[in-house]
Amino acid sequence: MKPTKLELLAGLFVAIGIAAIAWLTIQLGAGALVGGDTYVIEARFTNTSGLSKGGNVVVAGVPVGRVESIRVDPADFTAIVSLRVLSHLKLPTDTIASIKTTGLIGDKFIAIAPGADETNLKPGDRIVDTESSVDLESLIGKMAFGSVDKGAESEPQQAPASPP
Repeated sequence: MKPTKLELLAGLFVAIGIAAIAWLTIQLGAGALVGGDTYVIEARFTNTSGLSKGGNVVVAGVPVGRVESIRVDPADFTAIVSLRVLSHLKLPTDTIASIKTTGLIGDKFIAIAPGADETNLKPGDRIVDTESSVDLESLIGKMAFGSVDKGAESEPQQAPASPP
C-alpha cells in the first residue's frame, strides 16, 4: 500500500504538534514562560501549608513569578520561601506577601501587595511582612468542636451524688 500525500502531511502535522506540546511542557516545568530576566527574593512564613515549588507569584492577579524553593530556617523553625520574580518588577521594601488559595480548596499561590516605600528590594532581600496560609482543617475543627471544648473546660466536673 502506497501512502498518499495527504496521509504524509497529516502525519507531519501530528509530529509537529507533539513536538510543540513537549517543548511547552518543558518550558512550563522550568518556569521559563514567566519571563526572561528574573531575580530571587525571599519571604518568611510561619505556615506554608499546601504551597509547593513552582506555585505562582501574582501582583494584582497578574502572574509575575514562581515559587523557586521552600525550606525551614533551623534557627527559628519558620519557612523561608524563595520567589523568582520578573526583573522589571521593582518591589518596595514594605511589600506584603500572602499565601492565598484559588477557590475554596484549590492550589496555593503567593499574592504580593507592593508597599509605598521609596527603597526597593534587591535580589536576595527578604520580605518581612507576610500572611501565612490558612489551615482549613483546623479552622473547620474550631468551628465544629470549639464550643464543645470551651464548655467542658469552663464547667467543673462533679461526682455523681450518692444516695443518703
